[in-house]
Amino acid sequence: LLLALALLGTVPASHPAPHQLQGVPARETTRLHYTVVKKLRTYSGAQRYCQDVYRGQLVSVHSASRNQELQKLAQTYNIISPWIGAVTSCRAGRWESYWEDSSPWNYANWAPTNPVHIVTTCTTLSTRNGLWRSRFCFQLRPFICQY
Repeated sequence: LLLALALLGTVPASHPAPHQLQGVPARETTRLHYTVVKKLRTYSGAQRYCQDVYRGQLVSVHSASRNQELQKLAQTYNIISPWIGAVTSCRAGRWESYWEDSSPWNYANWAPTNPVHIVTTCTTLSTRNGLWRSRFCFQLRPFICQY
């Protein structure tokens, strides 16, 4: 039974203890866990790491309170501007931002002049002020996984 549950993803793999955010509205989620990963990866490398190690993905942010909690969490690890799971690209002839986990785009906290609409870009969360910035996806950065 434990093997079946593990294969279904209901038994956590052995990895560092996750951080359960406080103050996140119950309707938002009570089941997601967040882990800051200090390893430097490209955006796609970070996404793959979240999938392989945590059976999750890069974090999506759906409220100001979650954004602030993630900013504080990243600050505790002394990292700067980790990847989050947002991408901006040209789709059907117009520029749009979307979450890699296909969740609704119902909140954004872009810095002035962001997102950039020149090439496909990936998104970082500033640990200094909580604002999001467009970055080239091939940059090496720490990241936050959700699972």
